[in-house]
Amino acid sequence: MSVTIDKDAYKRRMEKIYKTWKEGFPNKETENTLSQVDAVVTLFTGGEIMQYSKSSALQTWLFGYEITDMIMVFTEKSILFLASKKKIEFLRQIADIKSDYIPPVKLLTRNKEVNKQPGDDSESFNTIIKAIKDSNNGKSLGVFAKENFKGNFVDAWKKKAEAEKFENVDVTSLFAYLMSVKEETELTIIKKASQVSVDLFNKYLKDQILDIVDQDKKVKHSKLAELVEQSLTDKKFVGNVDTAQLEICYPPIIQSGGHYNLKFSVASDKNTLHFGTIVCLLGARYKSYCSNIVRTLMVNPPEEMKTNHEFLVELEDTILQALKPGAKLCDVYNAGLKFATEKKPKLIDQLTKNFGFATGIEFRESSLVIAPKTMAQVKKNQVYNIALGLGGLKNTEANDDAGKTYALFIGDTVVVNEAGPATILTNLKKKLNSVSILLKGDDDEDDEEEKENEPEHPAPLAGRGRRTAVLDSKLRQDSSTEEKRKLHQKELAAALHESARQRLAEQGGSKKDEKIRKNNVSYKSRSQMPQEPEVINLKLYVDRKYETVIMPVFGVQVPFHISTIKNISQSVEGDYTYLRINFFHPGAAVARGENPNADATNVIYVKEVTYRSSNQREPGQASTPSTNLNTVFRLIKEVQKKFRSREAEEKEKEDLVKQDKLEESRSKGNPKVKDLYMRPNIVMKRMTGSLEAHVNGFRYTSVRGDKVDILYNNIKHAFFQPCDGELVILLHFHLKNAIMFGKKKHVDVQLYTEVGEINTDLGKHQHMHDRDDLAAEQSERELRTKLKAAFKSFCEKVEHVTKQEIEFDTPFRELGFPGAPYRSTVLLQPTSGCLVNLTEWPPFVISLEDVELVHFERVQFQLKNFDMVFVFKDYNRKVVMINAIPMNMLDHVKEWLNSCDIRYSEGIQSLNWTKIMKTITDDFEGFFENGGWSFLDPESDAEAADEDDEDEEDEVYEPTDVDDEDFSEDEDSEYSEASEDDSDEASEELGSSEESGKDWSDLEAEAAEEDMNRGQYNAEDYDSKRGKSSSSSSKHKGGSSSHHSSSSSKHKSSSSSSSHHKSSHKSPSKGGSSSKSSSSHKSSSNHKSPSKSSSSNHKSGSSSSNHKSSSSSSNHKSSSNHKSPSKSSSSHHSSSKSSSSHKSPSKSSSSSSHHKSSHGDKKRPRDDDRHSSGGSSAKKAKK
Repeated sequence: MSVTIDKDAYKRRMEKIYKTWKEGFPNKETENTLSQVDAVVTLFTGGEIMQYSKSSALQTWLFGYEITDMIMVFTEKSILFLASKKKIEFLRQIADIKSDYIPPVKLLTRNKEVNKQPGDDSESFNTIIKAIKDSNNGKSLGVFAKENFKGNFVDAWKKKAEAEKFENVDVTSLFAYLMSVKEETELTIIKKASQVSVDLFNKYLKDQILDIVDQDKKVKHSKLAELVEQSLTDKKFVGNVDTAQLEICYPPIIQSGGHYNLKFSVASDKNTLHFGTIVCLLGARYKSYCSNIVRTLMVNPPEEMKTNHEFLVELEDTILQALKPGAKLCDVYNAGLKFATEKKPKLIDQLTKNFGFATGIEFRESSLVIAPKTMAQVKKNQVYNIALGLGGLKNTEANDDAGKTYALFIGDTVVVNEAGPATILTNLKKKLNSVSILLKGDDDEDDEEEKENEPEHPAPLAGRGRRTAVLDSKLRQDSSTEEKRKLHQKELAAALHESARQRLAEQGGSKKDEKIRKNNVSYKSRSQMPQEPEVINLKLYVDRKYETVIMPVFGVQVPFHISTIKNISQSVEGDYTYLRINFFHPGAAVARGENPNADATNVIYVKEVTYRSSNQREPGQASTPSTNLNTVFRLIKEVQKKFRSREAEEKEKEDLVKQDKLEESRSKGNPKVKDLYMRPNIVMKRMTGSLEAHVNGFRYTSVRGDKVDILYNNIKHAFFQPCDGELVILLHFHLKNAIMFGKKKHVDVQLYTEVGEINTDLGKHQHMHDRDDLAAEQSERELRTKLKAAFKSFCEKVEHVTKQEIEFDTPFRELGFPGAPYRSTVLLQPTSGCLVNLTEWPPFVISLEDVELVHFERVQFQLKNFDMVFVFKDYNRKVVMINAIPMNMLDHVKEWLNSCDIRYSEGIQSLNWTKIMKTITDDFEGFFENGGWSFLDPESDAEAADEDDEDEEDEVYEPTDVDDEDFSEDEDSEYSEASEDDSDEASEELGSSEESGKDWSDLEAEAAEEDMNRGQYNAEDYDSKRGKSSSSSSKHKGGSSSHHSSSSSKHKSSSSSSSHHKSSHKSPSKGGSSSKSSSSHKSSSNHKSPSKSSSSNHKSGSSSSNHKSSSSSSNHKSSSNHKSPSKSSSSHHSSSKSSSSHKSPSKSSSSSSHHKSSHGDKKRPRDDDRHSSGGSSAKKAKK
């Protein structure tokens, strides 16, 4: 491959030199020393003694290559090159370039060496001398004064030039200034070099230091620097660049242990790395252009060190703000010095003497240093190496002598913009959390344990009981953690209450207006009606263009749009074919939004139409008449399918937000990942593709050519999940607004690659040490490592290209916990701002910034799992629930939520969140006035709980698994005693004693009276039957009446009830009611929730209640304190009295299951029932 010169670049740059020589600088940015010379002579011999030289830099700038052993002379009338034959042939590419500013080129060939003696080039030297003398005055030569090359060729030229006694003028600074302003192609190369420096530090050096510190290794500075230099050619660390053109700017410098020299000219010493303050300097050079990065890693930094480091970061920002076109470098320095004087006046003496220098082909331009005496002006597209340091600082908290003296040094490669502050090219985070290494030594842990275990007051000597000291300490620590969490949660609750109230007040409870879809019109005028034979002959006709069915109705063709047709059916009965067409109409059971005419009023609807046609073909007919119905049936189906498909697609597009157009980058170095599958699929069949980052977004291109664009400004969260513990490695994008592909809207887009066998061949014969299996495992491990490095490199490049606009978040697997957000249980993993599960599809992504609070449901010790409900700041958004989280993960989840400053609460039952959220959105002001979300607090119902405890103190648990007879008797006696004690209270609360219960004779008399009034009563019958039942009635007075009295006594809650259920939830209430429940149970229910209560009260005067002894003796005591969202509706009979206070937004029905009542019955109670009840009472009397 032949080596070529970029002729256009050569022409531009040579014109720049001659223009400056003739016209000078327009704004006098720096001194024009070229105006003082008649010619310029440069000489370069190469060698490794001088890595950087102005002659070499000038050749690279003009030709793109270094050309050793060559004299280059610029005169007014010509440009002369003297070199060997091959080099002259190479330079012939530029010989024919013509320009108004550039003089013609003369190529001179050197004579060959003879017997290792230099050839005689005196003739060529004479030609050069003559050209110099003919240029202007021919007396002064522009040279690079500090360069001192050796060699026969150089010595021969110097001898010839000195004989002519030319005046030498140093033009180094002027050429440095000319070359400091970079073109776009140069900037692209420098950006790549900067990225290599960043990758080398971040992927190799930093990881090496972390590993050394973590494993307490002993490694010398010089050895570590050597390893860094060797890793420069490793593709794993340097990314997508040509390693053949990569070299190091200077040997990497590692300093620690109190010995610091904040210069780029020093070398790493042979001292062992000290785990204190570690200063790292390294720079990569790509295609001869330099870059540099400086960072200081701090192990367990004290506060003063952190403050000083933050000061340096702020100082760098100040310098970047001042580094603008037109500013003098001395003014930039003074701006930084002024900031330092105001911020940290005591550290001025420790600051480095300059704040950086220009860089490019040469690492350091000594004439363009950010120092107090540099008068050169800053120009757009200049590249500077900013380097700020503090040396000789003291660390009083250090444990050893090596750590008592430390230094801080930070540096970056930056480019000057047209306006605004300079841009950092080595964009690697340097804030404290990125450069601090926090360790916890054994001594510190021991000290902390001692402090935790040490009691505040000396305890007296204890006996055997004191052996639980360690357990007590652990319990104290857990208790302390829980108390801190509770305290923090109270603060969050107060803040949440205020912020939510303010936010909802600003929103004003506005709801989005629903879009009204236009009705479909078949034809706007009669002239659009088709004139087909079928229409003229009054047959059915389907107009596919206008999606209309034309039907003959009473001899008139009537068009019906396809959207009005619900369904059609066809049947053949004997000689006839029937076509039945059903239309949408009011009252039809259809899905919401399906009926296009639902809002139309004052119209007449056709429900259905049936057409019949003969299957018999008459003579002279081409086809049977039913052919028309068959054709119409088929066409209606086709048009209907097409119409519904289009409607569904338009409905999908309704809420779509229009996206910007992707700006494609033509650069070949765009970050790119290949062989990726996409979820969801673009088409039914799964296929691979590639993801490439462009100017303003990503583009995924499948192998078939399908394209999906994801713009940066539409990405809400970007995730990178490595393949550790997974069978796939993936990139996931959670979008702000849905995008459409595959005819569906999607908010989550995922690109992944499989790294293991998802399906296992169970029929395969396997051995533990099978060579094939071992090789497969090894290849899978290698594949995992390779893929992980490739994906990580892609993410880092994208973050760099987008200037941190896109940052990939990685889930924390160690913080994960199992749960079921959908149907199956998956591993939910927190990230820095989300809770996600990305492996299973559909994915689960919740953004924590959208979460208002989290509520735990079914938190009971006897249950193995609990549920987790996310309530969002947008109260109109449906809550999200995660089911089946193991109970042992409760503290873990609480701790994570608390660390994220998210309010949480817990309860023992599941709530009706749909009704709760509707109640809140209907009246959010009332909701917050009544305490807001405090109804979810377990401690918020302390008063009610205390009252329950007082009522429950004296109750004793009565087992139910006893003999029926004993149980009945015990319960009857207990009820009787209870009724005697509480009769006064009961009568006061619920009415007179007549209402609480009546004996059989009174009830029969009332029934007879009612019968007489209706004229349906027989007196003789009554007297005869009354005589027969007198004895049994008296027994009822003693037994059954007593039972009624006991069941109507004031209810008390029991702590030992067989069903004891307390809930500590309160909700805002719209109404509360005191209800009476017809039940033989003792119950106390206390509901507090947003609700309306309705109650109906039936008195015994209008009802006759007949209890069987088996049911009336049931002793079921339950105390229920519900604070759940419910509406309460109850039906009440005065035969049983219950007090309940309901405050709840959902419905809970309470009814009596053990009552047989006859309301306004004309017949008397059955004798056998009365005798049965009396018998039960008699048994009690005997007992």
